[in-house]
Amino acid sequence: MASFELKEPGNGMGKPIDCESLKQKIRSVPDFPKPGILFYDITTLLKDKAGFAQLIDAFSQYYIDRKVDLVLGIEARGFIFGPALAYRLNAGFVPVRKPGKLPAAVEKVKYDLEYGSDSLEIHKDAIQPGQRVIIVDDLLATGGTMEASMELVKRMGGEIVGIAVAIELDFLKGRQRFPGIDVLSLMHYDE
Repeated sequence: MASFELKEPGNGMGKPIDCESLKQKIRSVPDFPKPGILFYDITTLLKDKAGFAQLIDAFSQYYIDRKVDLVLGIEARGFIFGPALAYRLNAGFVPVRKPGKLPAAVEKVKYDLEYGSDSLEIHKDAIQPGQRVIIVDDLLATGGTMEASMELVKRMGGEIVGIAVAIELDFLKGRQRFPGIDVLSLMHYDE
């Protein structure tokens, strides 16, 4: 688990950022999308301008000195955080999409879900060999989607600097799929 003391923006000497306070801005929705699932809804955090800024500041602060070339955002919520983070890091943004959404030649990876399989795609010219990449999404659960995104980066010769997620469901142990990869999770849920 990544560990560091986040500071409010400025000269780096500000007050520590309390990521636990971000959890208070997350809405829990029981039985969505199906009975027995507790869904952590980030839309309530996104509409809070201070909370959203705090989240982007936390991601930015962690990666600011890591020479990031590209921020890769996973459809769909990685598209929310990714461009803002890329802007703050003076990096490019690359979308990872579901099949059939990108107009040019793509690299595709298929991955298994609990009940079936799915695929992700990226433009073949999106990542150049040796480029340093952060992969961003809203949530890390079992890690299947993140693992597929990492596979796309590796196939294209990119170097994975780390994974950044707003929420991690620790009880699903998704991060165990990424030994040796730096995973930054701002909010953790144990059940």
